[in-house]
Amino acid sequence: MHTSSHSAMIDDRPIKTAILRGLRCRCPNCGEGRILEGLLKVRPSCPACGEDFHHHRADDGPAYLTILVVGHLMAPLILAVFNIYRPDPMVLALTFSVGCVALSLALLPRMKGMIVAIQWSRRMHGFGSASAKV
Repeated sequence: MHTSSHSAMIDDRPIKTAILRGLRCRCPNCGEGRILEGLLKVRPSCPACGEDFHHHRADDGPAYLTILVVGHLMAPLILAVFNIYRPDPMVLALTFSVGCVALSLALLPRMKGMIVAIQWSRRMHGFGSASAKV
């Protein structure tokens, strides 16, 4: 009986839905309101449903994930481009520097949205308190 009540608690905030909404920078609760204002600042609450976000603790997680993804995408690409085309080293460095910065700027807010959404889904850092909306 304890197992079924535990399953019901987890299923009311499905992690897959929360992650997908977070990657779109949308509220993990309703999927409508924007979770971020500006590039990286998390809103205190959702403008659509009122879900509180002030308890989030994303910290350095989004930056680490962004570096991990950008590194794993760009490193083999740099190697392949160098081996196939043999561009001038300065051209290679400048091209891939711009690419890394652009990809990082595109991914960082999405990673932050995803981290906050995971915290919401797993009721971490105050997202599961009695005062939080479900």
